[in-house]
Amino acid sequence: MIVRTVRDVENTESDIRTENWRSKRIILAKEKAGFSVHETTLYAGTVNEFWYANHIEAVFVFEGEGEITDHATGETHSLGPGSVYLLDDHDKHQVRPRTDMRTVCVFNPPVTGREVHDENGVYPLVTEEE
Repeated sequence: MIVRTVRDVENTESDIRTENWRSKRIILAKEKAGFSVHETTLYAGTVNEFWYANHIEAVFVFEGEGEITDHATGETHSLGPGSVYLLDDHDKHQVRPRTDMRTVCVFNPPVTGREVHDENGVYPLVTEEE
């Protein structure tokens, strides 16, 4: 059994910060659970281009408000507490938080914590063995 709090990963190598967001990676590939879990805060007023070409991601919004746009369809959806979106087709998307938006993200395959978004918003597929 693993019991861990968000505070346990704050200010460690599992606490990743950029100008647009902060991601606290709580469960990673090294735990061998088959998924990873992150608490991610997207900062108000930012525009975030993401494309998880190598991962499926589910996101649960528990605080804040914003919008997500599916680049393939042009559809825009409002996000707020209780919203969930699933990027089940490696969807290219844009997230625009109106307020700081706190989320819980689950990735499959799990991330190792070493991934960095490339110029297309993609995480490379990195395995624990690498």
